[in-house]
Amino acid sequence: MAKSTGKSFLIGAGPGDPGLLTLRGRQRLGEADVVLYDYLVNPRILQYARSDAELCCLGRHGHGRLVTQEEIHEQMIAAARAGKIVARLKGGDPAIFGRTAEELAALDAAGVPYEVVPGISSAQAASSYTGIPLTHRDSASCVALVTGQQSRDREDSLDMEGLARFPGTLVFYMGVTSAPQWSAELIAHGKPRDTPVAIVRRASWPQQQAITTTLGELATVLAPGKVRPPAIVIVGEAVAARAASDWFAARPLVGRSILVTRPAGQSEGLVEALTELGAAVYYQPAIEIGPPRDWAAADAAIRDLASFEWLVFSSSNGVRYFLDRLATHKLDLRAIGGCKIAAIGPGTAEALREYRLHADLLPEEYRAESLAEALAPTAKGASILLLRASRGREVLAEKLTAAGASVRQAVVYESRDVKTPDPEIVDALREGRIEWATITSSAIARSLIALFGVDLKQTKLAAISPLTAGVLTEAGYKVSAIADPYTTAGVVDAILTAEQ
Repeated sequence: MAKSTGKSFLIGAGPGDPGLLTLRGRQRLGEADVVLYDYLVNPRILQYARSDAELCCLGRHGHGRLVTQEEIHEQMIAAARAGKIVARLKGGDPAIFGRTAEELAALDAAGVPYEVVPGISSAQAASSYTGIPLTHRDSASCVALVTGQQSRDREDSLDMEGLARFPGTLVFYMGVTSAPQWSAELIAHGKPRDTPVAIVRRASWPQQQAITTTLGELATVLAPGKVRPPAIVIVGEAVAARAASDWFAARPLVGRSILVTRPAGQSEGLVEALTELGAAVYYQPAIEIGPPRDWAAADAAIRDLASFEWLVFSSSNGVRYFLDRLATHKLDLRAIGGCKIAAIGPGTAEALREYRLHADLLPEEYRAESLAEALAPTAKGASILLLRASRGREVLAEKLTAAGASVRQAVVYESRDVKTPDPEIVDALREGRIEWATITSSAIARSLIALFGVDLKQTKLAAISPLTAGVLTEAGYKVSAIADPYTTAGVVDAILTAEQ
């Protein structure tokens, strides 16, 4: 039987900040089998796509061939006719200079059902993220969105005389390279040379720039090579009403580029925290986390759960892999009802709370030695199950055994080094474009040294603990910040302190 026709979603990805993607856009993106995205879309938004979705960038200026508009139509239609759900992900809002009319016409002609999901436009973001109003009760009661790439031989070319008389704010899209022409025409048709102008580059991105000038000086400010697209140019008296304080630029890590190296699926919290503080975040996982190749030891321990007095977790990964494994044995949390639980730190305790479990013991200092010391008073004669990674120090088991405990270990997840780095990260490190690298475990430290070698010395290193810092210093790498407490939040605070 032939597959039924799929569907196409034209989704506005917003101007750049992933937080500006609408809830509807995120929902529809997560349903797609195929994602066709513009190069101006922030790659972090792709995290909301399914892990098995086919991701296809439609080209980037100066980096290979751009996919033509006709080819985009063909790809959307072909995928939908194959029964797939297609997300056509566009920067900003689809209806504003996004060639949406052409794509909808092609889908209509092909009989492909679709839905359009609006997004935050670049003009809206440029206004809100700089404190520059597009409308003002005294000077701008209307707004015109204008393309700076208008062809002169078209019958509907811009009425520059009309725009010069326009009683509100003009917002030029794609107008950086053509600014000398359109600004001169506005002036020639009577727009005052001293009209306030704002140029907002990469609105809502960590690299956002905002430059204010006048219409008469615009061509000089936007001389070739001075400001690179993408940028929005706002023209009008409302620009003069820009807020006195700049909330976006006032964030403490604006202008800083920071590398996050945690494994996939565990980096989001740190990325979000750094981004909220204004940093431009690069991402390169140094290790991969997965289930153990052999569950035999863990399964045997699960069958013997009634014999243990303590379950000891040394990471949040151990919590999730172990507790999820209970279902394989047709068990639930009642199986650990007779056990007390110890966690090495607040991150591990938080993972337990996700399963509605409370840690009975949490050491004051978040490391294996402190956990062993905290357990020692009750260790003698106690039966303890350590749930751990495939690699790591043996200090916890050794100290508890020395304290008189009967210790059994079970590997519940594997930690493997990433072998191949992202070439863009390699280049950014080598060229000194990354100011900080966050290192949240000894395993990550060793993997990063193997991945980047001496290039890692081109950036400042922030370690999660003295133990992790020691791995780096022993290998000849300077550590510029150490977290206290030993948490990812502590890493962020350590960077903030070092930047003061």
